[in-house]
Amino acid sequence: MKSITVEEITAAVRQLCMDVSYDLPADVERALQAGLEREESSFGQYCLTQILQNCQMARESRQAMCQDTGIAVVYLEVGQDVHIVGGSLTDAVNEGVRQGYEDGYLRKSVVMEPLFSRENTGDNTPAVIHTEIVSGENLRILVVPKGAGSENMGAVKMLKPADGLEGAKKFILDTVRNAGGNPCPPIVVGIGVGGTMEKAPMLAKKALTRELGSRNPNPLYAALEEELLGEINKMGIGPQGLGGRVTALAVHIEYYPTHIAMLPVAVNLNCHAARHREVIL
Repeated sequence: MKSITVEEITAAVRQLCMDVSYDLPADVERALQAGLEREESSFGQYCLTQILQNCQMARESRQAMCQDTGIAVVYLEVGQDVHIVGGSLTDAVNEGVRQGYEDGYLRKSVVMEPLFSRENTGDNTPAVIHTEIVSGENLRILVVPKGAGSENMGAVKMLKPADGLEGAKKFILDTVRNAGGNPCPPIVVGIGVGGTMEKAPMLAKKALTRELGSRNPNPLYAALEEELLGEINKMGIGPQGLGGRVTALAVHIEYYPTHIAMLPVAVNLNCHAARHREVIL
């Protein structure tokens, strides 16, 4: 049995919230650089150059790479042999988010009640927390800030099984096409297939946390990822929606068993600032 204190968890989340806002993951930066090398549009080349310069300046100056520092989505993989000591795990995570956004001078974007008052909570809490019990005695914390520009362009649809693969592809491509330049391309496209109406979007969002360009281990889904990436980059939306070949950096698909009468499909998009960072305690 391994003991982890709530103070350790709070400190880790605090640091993750700041680091993920200042420092773009290396896999994303490599994909942006590769995109610049193959982009043919002069506007697209200009946009990608500016994006890469912005990422470097954010890292060096320890300032947010984007003014929308997002709502904090936190994935927790809790080993079944871990003992959380000193208080509530949820409270510890939210306190880390509060400290990270305050100490890191990050924009507070969360409103407590969505329909009527929409009053800002003032500290970017509460986070959206997903907890999974796994084997072992470690706690993995993955912080994924999600900005509104990309998040608002996502969609979920309950297709009929008869719609099949072609129906799923049409929905996915239509979602990206309709999003256009709104999610600040080049984007990362996360797709969730299967499960139920709530499971598919969770799969789609988790797909965005994979190493960029990694392939689904199922060769059928890996081939579909490649096909969809090619089709999306033929749309001509381009970097920042100004036209070009590089609309998407990657397409990642995750799937789950589903009911015989269901075919849920969800699309979740990341902007070019595809922020994600983790620590294992």
